Amino acid sequence: MFYGNDPVWMSREVTGGFEKQPVSVLVGPQHSRVNVKVSGQLNAIRVDFAPGGMFRMLGIPMVELFDGGFDAVEFFGAQIKEVNERLSEITEPAQGKTIVEKFLLQRSGKLKCRLPVDTALRLMLIQDGREDIEQAASLSCLSLKQFERKCRERVGMNPKTFARILRFSKAYRMHEAFPELSWTSIAHEAGYYDQMHMIRDFKIFAGVTPTVIEKQLLSTPLRMQRDLQY
Repeated sequence: MFYGNDPVWMSREVTGGFEKQPVSVLVGPQHSRVNVKVSGQLNAIRVDFAPGGMFRMLGIPMVELFDGGFDAVEFFGAQIKEVNERLSEITEPAQGKTIVEKFLLQRSGKLKCRLPVDTALRLMLIQDGREDIEQAASLSCLSLKQFERKCRERVGMNPKTFARILRFSKAYRMHEAFPELSWTSIAHEAGYYDQMHMIRDFKIFAGVTPTVIEKQLLSTPLRMQRDLQY
């Protein structure tokens, strides 16, 4: 996340209290809820990595970044400082997009090679966690245990947890995009066995039930996941 001149404030459920974020933040694999408070004019640029993409760029096992947010300067040094300075001077969003894309293209030459496991994890993403895990392991040309280890390395969690988060994300995004849909319909479309299983995942990953999320979204203009594209 690149915030330009007005970083947001964030609070994690486990720690409480809002902390001002750096102007550029590297966000690891997320498991628990984060609350966001905006001050000033929000003019952010978000970069979404495919599963395994951040590992391929940094070479750092994602378990080490699990459920955390970090100052991007710690990982990219002078390069990201230059990006931050240039973003602070832009007048149009398109200018910021060009700056960030140039930075990423410069880093792309150092990416680790793409492996079959990366293809399998992306398939899990595209299918919103419905892909059979043993089949995903087979597509990766790995045993189930090897696939679990590679999954923790690349996305910071085991395949079952990854699949659950993908289903939850699908349900959450559907409500953001189509608030008129019933939660029963959303549970079905997201691939849940029944609505109770969806409610359980909302309590784990969002900290509250779908009904509470529905009320909370009415009081905020931010829609953080609605426009995610695969």
